[in-house]
Formats: sequence, C-alpha cells, structure tokens
Amino acid sequence: MTSAEPLITLETVSKRFTRRLDVAERLARGLGAKIKEQTVHAVDRVTLNVGKGEVVGLVGESGCGKSTLGRIVAGLHKPSDGRFLYRGQPVEQLAKRDAAHLDLAIQMIFQDPMASLNPRMKAGQIIGEAVQAHGLVPRAEQKDYVAQMMQRVGLDPDYRARYPHQFSGGQRQRIGIARALAVKPEMLVCDESVAALDVSIQAQVLNLFMELQQDFGLTYLFISHDLGVVEHLSDQVVIMYLGRVVEQAPTAELFAGPNHPYTQALLEDVPRLEAGKRRFHPIKGEIPSPLDPPPGCHFHPRCPHAFDRCRVEEPALEEIAPGHFSACHLNTTSRTDRP
Repeated sequence: MTSAEPLITLETVSKRFTRRLDVAERLARGLGAKIKEQTVHAVDRVTLNVGKGEVVGLVGESGCGKSTLGRIVAGLHKPSDGRFLYRGQPVEQLAKRDAAHLDLAIQMIFQDPMASLNPRMKAGQIIGEAVQAHGLVPRAEQKDYVAQMMQRVGLDPDYRARYPHQFSGGQRQRIGIARALAVKPEMLVCDESVAALDVSIQAQVLNLFMELQQDFGLTYLFISHDLGVVEHLSDQVVIMYLGRVVEQAPTAELFAGPNHPYTQALLEDVPRLEAGKRRFHPIKGEIPSPLDPPPGCHFHPRCPHAFDRCRVEEPALEEIAPGHFSACHLNTTSRTDRP
C-alpha cells in the first residue's frame, strides 16, 4: 500500500569514488608518466521518490550502482552531488534530534548475513546491541524484547546464546532482519537480501518481508537483480543502468509494457511458465566500465535501436504515461529521424 507522502526523496544525486595516487605514482607522474587519478561514477544524477509504506524495487546488472544508491539512502554514503530529503527536509538541515532519529529510521539488510554479523557476538547481543546503546527499551525489559524480536522473525529465543556460525544461512538472515527491526525503523533497504539463500529459503524470507511490511507499515527499497522477486514484492520498479535510472513505473505497468530497450531486454530473460518454447536472446556486449562511461545514452553501445543522437546526447527521464518514466530518445524522436 502506498502513500502520497514521500518518506525519502533523492534529487539529482550522484556518487563518485576517486582513487588517489600513491607516492610512487605521484613521483612517476612528475617524471612524465601519463598517470591520473581514477574516478568511478557509481551513481549519476538519480532522482527518486519513495512514498511512505511503499515497496520500491531497484533492479539492474551487477555494477550498475544500485547497492551504492541503497547505501546513500541508508546513510552509509554521503552523496557527492545532489540532495537527500527526509520527509521533505534536506538531511543536512535536520535538527540534531531529528538527525539521530533518521539514523534509526532507515536500516539496511545486507546480502551476506555471515559478513554483516559480528562472529564474536551471540545472536541476542547482536539483536539487542543498538536497542541498548540508544536506550530504546528499559534495561530490565531488553531480554524479553530481544526474545519478541526473534519470535517475530521466526527464530527460537532459546537460540539467543548461539553464535552466527551455529545458524544456517536463512537463520542468519533472520538475525539481520531482527537486528534492523529492533530499532523500530520506518524503512528497510534490502540489498540483495535473498540472493545468497537457497530457493526454498528465499521464499520463506520474502514472505517474512511481506508480513513485516503489513504489520509495521514499513517502507522498502528492495535492491535485486532478480526481476521475478521484484515483481512479487514491489509497488514500483526502478531500472538502473550504469549509474542512471532508465525507467520507472508501477510494477504491473512496467511488466506489461516496458518502454526502454534495456528494460525490454531484461524482461525477455525472465523465465515464464506460460511462455513455452522460445529462443534466448541475451543482451549483447558487456556493461561498460564506470571509470569511463560512454557519452550520450550509456546503453547505446549495446542497444539494437541506437542511432546518432543516442551516441552524443543523454536522454532525459521523462513521463511517457501517468507515473511511467523512461529515458530513451525513441520516445521523443519521430520515425523519419531514426535510422
């Protein structure tokens, strides 16, 4: 269920990572070597609204910048450019109390639960650590509170004294979910949160996400490369390619009528029971390097419909139908101007 009120807003947000030259490289450059700092353009002027109570699926190939965007939303990265607004207010202008609330209001659940859980802490300590640090629950009630959180995500509270390596992959992911849920967040950023799990366990965790969303009115930014999972969960779908949003639409509309050639290619690869026998057509070529993205439309080297304009001019993300946005020159160029 969605709401007109935006919980978070990104306005032309970019994120760049620059690797500085070390002493030897600076010396070599001083002697005439053609060495320069390398900059990765991870996120490139992304604008996005996520309404309160909404589930937004963020999809793209590995290296497209979707995880970096999720970390910006979760407060783990600061944008290089652009603005991040929480309930309509720029985060850098929030009062100290509101900023502290925001730190807890948006939580992130990572892809690899084993890497995101402290192996030297017991499950109960992991779940209750932030609760204790922020004084969210009286000390005398914390043990019972942790037990409630474990039960809510399908874990036996008797396992609270076990360490992460003593749990299965699905159970470890549930610990991560309980840890995030324990601080009473408004929004969860789920970064490939079921990708490392067996298919049967994936279904259980996805059902848990849906139950929690209904019970607590949570907002989700669900990051995935799996369009089947995103279709099952999301109200809106956002498609990213090489740092840019190329299409955004309500889930049913996007799956019924994808507009951007990249989205069309992705959807052709989704297995369908009703499709019967068909020929597989993978997207041609490799995703370009974010160190040196191509000019114009980033997708033009792999696009079967690319023409001269695509190679020199970046397409704007424009509304082509109510709530349906796409960044493709085919939408604004007459047929007589195409090749």
